[in-house]
Amino acid sequence: MTSTLRSGFDVLLLDLDGTVYQGPDIIPGAREALEAGDERQLYVTNNASRSPSEVAEHLRDLGFTAADGDVVTSSQSAARLLSEQLDTGSAVLVVGTDALAAEIENVGLRAVRRFADSPVAVVQGHSPATDWGILAEATLAIRAGALWIAANIDSTLPTERGLVLGNGSMVAALRTATGQDPVVAGKPASPLMRDALARANASKPLVVGDRLDTDIAGANAVGVESLLVLTGVSTTADLLRADAVHRPTYVAESLEALNRPAASSVVAVHPGWQVDFEAGDLVVRTVDTDGESNGRTTAGAFLTVLAAAWTHPEFVRIRAADSEARTAVPSLLGGM
Repeated sequence: MTSTLRSGFDVLLLDLDGTVYQGPDIIPGAREALEAGDERQLYVTNNASRSPSEVAEHLRDLGFTAADGDVVTSSQSAARLLSEQLDTGSAVLVVGTDALAAEIENVGLRAVRRFADSPVAVVQGHSPATDWGILAEATLAIRAGALWIAANIDSTLPTERGLVLGNGSMVAALRTATGQDPVVAGKPASPLMRDALARANASKPLVVGDRLDTDIAGANAVGVESLLVLTGVSTTADLLRADAVHRPTYVAESLEALNRPAASSVVAVHPGWQVDFEAGDLVVRTVDTDGESNGRTTAGAFLTVLAAAWTHPEFVRIRAADSEARTAVPSLLGGM
Protein backbone atom coordinates (compact mmCIF):
# COMPACT_ATOMS: atom_id res chain seq x y z
CA MET A 1 0.00 0.00 0.00
CA THR A 2 1.36 3.43 -0.97
CA SER A 3 1.99 5.66 2.05
CA THR A 4 0.15 8.96 2.26
CA LEU A 5 1.41 12.43 3.03
CA ARG A 6 -0.12 12.34 6.50
CA SER A 7 1.50 8.98 7.34
CA GLY A 8 4.88 10.71 7.67
CA PHE A 9 3.70 12.86 10.58
CA ASP A 10 2.34 12.23 14.07
CA VAL A 11 0.46 15.52 14.54
CA LEU A 12 -1.34 17.90 12.18
CA LEU A 13 -1.29 21.55 13.27
CA LEU A 14 -4.27 22.87 11.33
CA ASP A 15 -5.18 26.46 10.62
CA LEU A 16 -8.92 27.21 10.69
CA ASP A 17 -10.06 30.24 8.66
CA GLY A 18 -9.52 29.44 4.98
CA THR A 19 -8.27 25.92 5.69
CA VAL A 20 -11.08 24.10 7.52
CA TYR A 21 -13.89 26.65 7.26
CA GLN A 22 -14.70 30.12 5.97
CA GLY A 23 -16.81 32.08 8.42
CA PRO A 24 -19.66 29.79 9.50
CA ASP A 25 -19.32 27.45 6.51
CA ILE A 26 -17.21 24.31 6.20
CA ILE A 27 -14.83 24.10 3.25
CA PRO A 28 -16.19 21.29 1.04
CA GLY A 29 -14.38 18.00 1.65
CA ALA A 30 -12.42 19.22 4.67
CA ARG A 31 -14.13 17.03 7.24
CA GLU A 32 -13.92 13.90 5.10
CA ALA A 33 -10.24 14.52 4.38
CA LEU A 34 -9.30 14.96 8.03
CA GLU A 35 -11.30 12.06 9.42
CA ALA A 36 -9.47 9.61 7.14
CA GLY A 37 -6.44 9.60 9.46
CA ASP A 38 -5.80 8.74 13.10
CA GLU A 39 -2.91 11.10 13.97
CA ARG A 40 -3.53 13.80 16.57
CA GLN A 41 -5.02 16.96 15.14
CA LEU A 42 -4.71 20.36 16.79
CA TYR A 43 -6.43 23.49 15.48
CA VAL A 44 -4.09 26.48 15.66
CA THR A 45 -5.69 29.83 14.96
CA ASN A 46 -4.56 33.43 14.87
CA ASN A 47 -8.14 34.58 15.40
CA ALA A 48 -8.46 35.78 19.00
CA SER A 49 -12.14 36.69 18.83
CA ARG A 50 -13.49 33.44 20.32
CA SER A 51 -12.54 31.21 23.22
CA PRO A 52 -11.08 27.74 22.56
CA SER A 53 -14.32 26.17 23.77
CA GLU A 54 -16.38 28.28 21.35
CA VAL A 55 -14.09 27.33 18.46
CA ALA A 56 -14.26 23.65 19.41
CA GLU A 57 -18.05 23.82 19.60
CA HIS A 58 -18.18 25.38 16.13
CA LEU A 59 -15.98 22.58 14.81
CA ARG A 60 -18.19 19.93 16.41
CA ASP A 61 -21.28 21.60 14.93
CA LEU A 62 -19.63 21.21 11.52
CA GLY A 63 -19.03 17.52 12.17
CA PHE A 64 -15.37 17.56 13.21
CA THR A 65 -14.03 15.70 16.23
CA ALA A 66 -12.56 18.43 18.41
CA ALA A 67 -12.14 18.72 22.17
CA ASP A 68 -11.66 22.13 23.77
CA GLY A 69 -8.03 21.25 24.42
CA ASP A 70 -7.47 20.59 20.72
CA VAL A 71 -7.78 24.32 19.97
CA VAL A 72 -4.77 26.60 20.42
CA THR A 73 -5.44 30.32 19.97
CA SER A 74 -3.31 33.42 19.67
CA SER A 75 -5.25 34.88 22.62
CA GLN A 76 -3.85 32.12 24.85
CA SER A 77 -0.32 32.81 23.62
CA ALA A 78 -0.75 36.56 24.09
CA ALA A 79 -1.97 35.99 27.66
CA ARG A 80 1.00 33.72 28.39
CA LEU A 81 3.45 36.33 27.11
CA LEU A 82 1.87 38.97 29.34
CA SER A 83 1.85 36.71 32.41
CA GLU A 84 5.58 36.13 31.99
CA GLN A 85 6.33 39.86 32.02
CA LEU A 86 3.78 41.36 34.41
CA ASP A 87 3.02 41.00 38.10
CA THR A 88 -0.14 39.15 39.10
CA GLY A 89 -3.12 41.51 39.18
CA SER A 90 -1.60 44.02 36.73
CA ALA A 91 -4.10 45.93 34.61
CA VAL A 92 -4.15 45.09 30.89
CA LEU A 93 -6.19 47.18 28.47
CA VAL A 94 -8.03 44.80 26.14
CA VAL A 95 -8.73 45.78 22.54
CA GLY A 96 -10.83 42.82 21.49
CA THR A 97 -13.64 40.54 22.54
CA ASP A 98 -14.71 39.35 25.98
CA ALA A 99 -13.11 36.00 25.07
CA LEU A 100 -9.72 37.71 24.85
CA ALA A 101 -10.40 39.50 28.14
CA ALA A 102 -11.21 36.13 29.74
CA GLU A 103 -7.83 34.73 28.68
CA ILE A 104 -6.15 37.70 30.37
CA GLU A 105 -8.09 37.04 33.56
CA ASN A 106 -7.26 33.31 33.35
CA VAL A 107 -3.55 34.03 33.81
CA GLY A 108 -4.09 36.22 36.88
CA LEU A 109 -4.10 39.63 35.21
CA ARG A 110 -6.86 42.26 35.34
CA ALA A 111 -8.66 43.10 32.09
CA VAL A 112 -9.68 46.75 31.71
CA ARG A 113 -11.09 48.87 28.93
CA ARG A 114 -10.03 52.41 29.93
CA PHE A 115 -6.74 54.30 30.11
CA ALA A 116 -8.04 55.79 33.37
CA ASP A 117 -7.61 52.33 34.96
CA SER A 118 -3.81 52.70 34.64
CA PRO A 119 -3.02 49.72 32.39
CA VAL A 120 0.61 48.67 32.20
CA ALA A 121 -0.01 46.70 28.99
CA VAL A 122 -2.30 46.60 25.98
CA VAL A 123 -3.40 43.38 24.28
CA GLN A 124 -5.07 43.57 20.87
CA GLY A 125 -7.06 40.90 19.07
CA HIS A 126 -9.69 40.80 16.35
CA SER A 127 -13.18 42.01 17.19
CA PRO A 128 -15.86 43.25 14.77
CA ALA A 129 -16.85 45.77 17.48
CA THR A 130 -13.47 47.52 17.63
CA ASP A 131 -14.06 51.25 17.15
CA TRP A 132 -12.35 54.62 17.52
CA GLY A 133 -13.13 54.78 21.22
CA ILE A 134 -11.18 51.70 22.31
CA LEU A 135 -8.37 52.46 19.85
CA ALA A 136 -8.08 55.90 21.44
CA GLU A 137 -7.80 54.33 24.91
CA ALA A 138 -5.10 51.98 23.64
CA THR A 139 -3.25 54.85 21.96
CA LEU A 140 -3.08 56.75 25.24
CA ALA A 141 -1.79 53.68 27.08
CA ILE A 142 0.88 52.79 24.53
CA ARG A 143 2.07 56.39 24.28
CA ALA A 144 2.36 56.38 28.08
CA GLY A 145 4.71 53.39 27.90
CA ALA A 146 2.43 50.37 28.20
CA LEU A 147 3.69 47.05 26.83
CA TRP A 148 1.77 46.28 23.62
CA ILE A 149 1.05 42.74 22.47
CA ALA A 150 -0.93 41.92 19.32
CA ALA A 151 -2.59 38.53 19.06
CA ASN A 152 -1.82 38.59 15.34
CA ILE A 153 -1.12 40.98 12.50
CA ASP A 154 -3.20 39.38 9.71
CA SER A 155 -4.18 42.27 7.46
CA THR A 156 -7.23 40.39 6.17
CA LEU A 157 -9.68 37.76 7.39
CA PRO A 158 -11.37 35.25 5.04
CA THR A 159 -15.17 35.07 5.36
CA GLU A 160 -17.97 33.48 3.39
CA ARG A 161 -18.34 36.85 1.58
CA GLY A 162 -14.64 37.22 0.78
CA LEU A 163 -11.67 38.91 2.43
CA VAL A 164 -12.37 41.62 5.02
CA LEU A 165 -10.01 43.61 7.21
CA GLY A 166 -8.31 41.62 9.96
CA ASN A 167 -6.63 42.44 13.25
CA GLY A 168 -3.47 43.57 11.47
CA SER A 169 -5.37 46.43 9.86
CA MET A 170 -6.41 47.67 13.30
CA VAL A 171 -2.86 47.14 14.58
CA ALA A 172 -1.67 49.36 11.72
CA ALA A 173 -3.91 52.16 13.00
CA LEU A 174 -2.32 52.01 16.46
CA ARG A 175 1.16 51.74 14.96
CA THR A 176 0.50 54.94 13.01
CA ALA A 177 -0.91 56.71 16.06
CA THR A 178 1.87 55.69 18.46
CA GLY A 179 4.98 55.17 16.38
CA GLN A 180 5.44 51.84 18.20
CA ASP A 181 5.47 48.19 17.10
CA PRO A 182 3.76 45.45 19.10
CA VAL A 183 5.13 42.15 20.28
CA VAL A 184 3.26 39.58 18.14
CA ALA A 185 1.92 36.35 19.66
CA GLY A 186 0.37 34.71 16.59
CA LYS A 187 1.71 33.34 13.32
CA PRO A 188 4.17 34.06 11.75
CA ALA A 189 5.78 34.92 15.10
CA SER A 190 6.87 31.84 17.04
CA PRO A 191 4.95 32.03 20.38
CA LEU A 192 1.70 30.48 19.07
CA MET A 193 3.50 27.80 17.08
CA ARG A 194 5.71 26.91 20.06
CA ASP A 195 2.66 26.68 22.33
CA ALA A 196 0.98 24.34 19.83
CA LEU A 197 4.09 22.17 19.55
CA ALA A 198 4.36 21.95 23.33
CA ARG A 199 0.72 20.93 23.69
CA ALA A 200 0.99 18.37 20.88
CA ASN A 201 4.22 16.86 22.25
CA ALA A 202 4.93 15.99 18.63
CA SER A 203 8.06 14.37 17.26
CA LYS A 204 7.12 14.95 13.60
CA PRO A 205 4.44 17.65 13.14
CA LEU A 206 3.02 19.06 9.91
CA VAL A 207 1.61 22.59 9.74
CA VAL A 208 -1.35 22.92 7.38
CA GLY A 209 -2.73 26.30 6.33
CA ASP A 210 -3.85 28.62 3.56
CA ARG A 211 -1.63 31.67 4.11
CA LEU A 212 2.02 32.03 3.16
CA ASP A 213 2.54 35.06 5.39
CA THR A 214 1.22 33.43 8.58
CA ASP A 215 0.84 29.64 8.46
CA ILE A 216 3.82 28.84 6.26
CA ALA A 217 6.10 31.56 7.63
CA GLY A 218 5.12 30.40 11.13
CA ALA A 219 6.08 26.82 10.31
CA ASN A 220 9.41 27.94 8.88
CA ALA A 221 10.07 30.06 11.98
CA VAL A 222 10.07 26.93 14.15
CA GLY A 223 11.62 24.57 11.60
CA VAL A 224 8.52 22.48 10.83
CA GLU A 225 7.41 21.11 7.45
CA SER A 226 4.22 22.57 5.98
CA LEU A 227 1.39 22.06 3.51
CA LEU A 228 -0.27 25.04 1.81
CA VAL A 229 -3.83 24.42 0.63
CA LEU A 230 -5.31 26.71 -2.02
CA THR A 231 -8.71 27.05 -0.34
CA GLY A 232 -8.17 30.41 1.32
CA VAL A 233 -6.02 33.51 0.97
CA SER A 234 -2.77 32.65 -0.83
CA THR A 235 -2.83 31.91 -4.57
CA THR A 236 -0.62 30.19 -7.12
CA ALA A 237 0.61 33.63 -8.23
CA ASP A 238 1.65 34.36 -4.62
CA LEU A 239 3.52 31.06 -4.50
CA LEU A 240 5.47 31.75 -7.66
CA ARG A 241 6.95 34.93 -6.13
CA ALA A 242 7.30 33.67 -2.56
CA ASP A 243 10.63 34.29 -0.85
CA ALA A 244 12.37 31.64 1.24
CA VAL A 245 10.56 32.55 4.47
CA HIS A 246 7.17 31.93 2.86
CA ARG A 247 7.84 28.67 0.98
CA PRO A 248 5.94 25.52 2.00
CA THR A 249 7.19 21.96 1.69
CA TYR A 250 3.98 20.81 -0.01
CA VAL A 251 1.26 22.52 -2.06
CA ALA A 252 -2.19 21.18 -2.94
CA GLU A 253 -5.66 22.27 -3.92
CA SER A 254 -7.27 20.97 -0.74
CA LEU A 255 -6.87 18.90 2.41
CA GLU A 256 -7.50 15.75 0.40
CA ALA A 257 -3.77 15.87 -0.42
CA LEU A 258 -3.18 14.46 3.07
CA ASN A 259 -4.57 11.15 1.82
CA ARG A 260 -2.47 10.98 -1.34
CA PRO A 261 1.24 10.14 -1.66
CA ALA A 262 3.51 12.88 -0.36
CA ALA A 263 5.35 12.92 -3.69
CA SER A 264 2.25 14.21 -5.49
CA SER A 265 2.29 17.48 -3.49
CA VAL A 266 5.97 18.13 -2.92
CA VAL A 267 7.53 21.19 -4.55
CA ALA A 268 9.99 19.50 -6.93
CA VAL A 269 10.35 18.30 -10.51
CA HIS A 270 7.41 15.99 -11.33
CA PRO A 271 7.27 13.18 -13.91
CA GLY A 272 6.68 14.21 -17.48
CA TRP A 273 7.64 17.87 -17.06
CA GLN A 274 10.75 19.96 -17.48
CA VAL A 275 11.27 23.67 -16.92
CA ASP A 276 14.31 25.51 -18.24
CA PHE A 277 15.44 29.05 -17.51
CA GLU A 278 15.96 30.74 -20.87
CA ALA A 279 16.54 34.45 -21.49
CA GLY A 280 14.81 35.36 -18.23
CA ASP A 281 11.78 33.12 -18.80
CA LEU A 282 10.69 29.80 -17.34
CA VAL A 283 10.08 27.56 -20.35
CA VAL A 284 7.78 24.59 -19.70
CA ARG A 285 8.04 21.46 -21.83
CA THR A 286 6.77 17.92 -21.67
CA VAL A 287 9.24 15.04 -21.37
CA ASP A 288 8.42 11.50 -22.47
CA THR A 289 10.35 8.38 -21.61
CA ASP A 290 9.98 5.37 -23.94
CA GLY A 291 6.94 6.98 -25.50
CA GLU A 292 5.13 7.27 -22.16
CA SER A 293 3.83 10.45 -20.57
CA ASN A 294 4.99 9.30 -17.12
CA GLY A 295 1.67 10.20 -15.51
CA ARG A 296 1.81 13.88 -16.32
CA THR A 297 -0.67 16.03 -14.38
CA THR A 298 -1.43 19.73 -14.36
CA ALA A 299 -0.64 19.80 -10.65
CA GLY A 300 2.74 18.22 -11.43
CA ALA A 301 3.35 20.91 -14.02
CA PHE A 302 2.67 23.64 -11.50
CA LEU A 303 4.86 22.10 -8.81
CA THR A 304 7.70 21.67 -11.32
CA VAL A 305 7.35 25.31 -12.40
CA LEU A 306 7.20 26.37 -8.77
CA ALA A 307 10.47 24.62 -7.99
CA ALA A 308 12.07 26.41 -10.95
CA ALA A 309 10.58 29.76 -9.93
CA TRP A 310 12.13 29.46 -6.47
CA THR A 311 15.48 28.60 -8.04
CA HIS A 312 15.19 31.55 -10.43
CA PRO A 313 13.14 34.21 -8.58
CA GLU A 314 14.25 36.78 -11.15
CA PHE A 315 12.14 35.13 -13.88
CA VAL A 316 10.02 37.46 -16.01
CA ARG A 317 7.32 35.16 -17.38
CA ILE A 318 6.30 31.55 -17.95
CA ARG A 319 6.27 30.18 -21.51
CA ALA A 320 5.28 26.86 -23.07
CA ALA A 321 7.53 24.98 -25.48
CA ASP A 322 4.92 22.53 -26.85
CA SER A 323 1.19 22.08 -27.21
CA GLU A 324 0.59 20.07 -24.04
CA ALA A 325 2.63 22.51 -22.00
CA ARG A 326 0.69 25.33 -23.64
CA THR A 327 -2.53 23.80 -22.34
CA ALA A 328 -1.08 23.61 -18.82
CA VAL A 329 0.50 27.08 -18.66
CA PRO A 330 -2.73 29.14 -18.24
CA SER A 331 -3.66 27.03 -15.21
CA LEU A 332 -0.32 27.82 -13.59
CA LEU A 333 -1.57 31.29 -12.74
CA GLY A 334 -5.13 30.36 -11.88
CA GLY A 335 -5.03 27.12 -9.91
CA MET A 336 -4.03 23.51 -9.97
